[in-house]
Amino acid sequence: MKTINKDRILPLLKKYVIFFVLIGLMILFSILTPYFLTVQNITNIFVQQSYVIIAAVGLAFVMIGGGMDLSIGWQMSLVGVVTATLMKNVGLPVPVAVLIGCMLGIVLGLFNGFMAITLKVHPLIVTLGTLTAYQGLSYIAANQSVILNLPPSFKYLGQGYVFGFIPVGVILMLIVVGTGSFILNKTYFGRYVYANGSNEEAAHLAGIDVRKTRLMIFALCGFFVALASMVLFARTGSAAPSTGPGTEFTCMTAAVLGGVSFKGGEGKMWGVVTGVLILGILSNGMQLIGMGTYAQFIVRGGVLLAAVGFDTYQKASAAKVKKMV
Repeated sequence: MKTINKDRILPLLKKYVIFFVLIGLMILFSILTPYFLTVQNITNIFVQQSYVIIAAVGLAFVMIGGGMDLSIGWQMSLVGVVTATLMKNVGLPVPVAVLIGCMLGIVLGLFNGFMAITLKVHPLIVTLGTLTAYQGLSYIAANQSVILNLPPSFKYLGQGYVFGFIPVGVILMLIVVGTGSFILNKTYFGRYVYANGSNEEAAHLAGIDVRKTRLMIFALCGFFVALASMVLFARTGSAAPSTGPGTEFTCMTAAVLGGVSFKGGEGKMWGVVTGVLILGILSNGMQLIGMGTYAQFIVRGGVLLAAVGFDTYQKASAAKVKKMV
């Protein structure tokens, strides 16, 4: 009779604990309400969280690379408003407007990275400033109003279905997650991202162009955030400057919950996706059981604190193991 090897099982449990939490929440809400575990509701969760997952993939690159971007919510707002303006007021074709919007996202991301490098301060501080600037630009671009009746071909990105039952937004989400995972795990750039986040000085001594890597990380984040903006604004069918802000905190919470370290150098895309789904299922389940809005805020705050605490605990445990060795 074989004995259970605790040294092998415990690390696996720690690695996949986030997945077990997801399953546990699904079981819990399935018991509490009969409306949770239905095809329509599960589909709605994926549709509602598709843009969050796309944005979280972009933020994950920045966090794994040792940075932080608090401006992604207002980046989404500015990109969405500019894209809508180009379609409605300028009369550009939808593909051209979307392309320009994605290029704008890259430029905004590059600006964040450039300012962090130039000012030699943590991106957290830089993006606190740029988010305010992007907020003002968004309201100016929208002329402080809501742009209504966006073209049907644009709304298809967020409201359309392929084969009549697969949401287009979910398809875009899967493509982004697959692309992000491939870049992190199968390319030299992905290795540079992890190296940059683990120890920037060591990465520089190893021959990695740290400045160029950081710029590319922020540019990639800006591109994914722009795609998230397209999905979000296409789903709402209108463009308001207030649409988008707040996404950054959801993405940050999901990333940390999914195993991305605040200090950088750690994290996987499957963990980020799982983290977003946990938050989405929490929000959906709490609404279905009739929990109040303010009570939901308390739960979400508790989840973020728990995620940060778990991240700190894992870091401390790893440090103890290294000392013992």
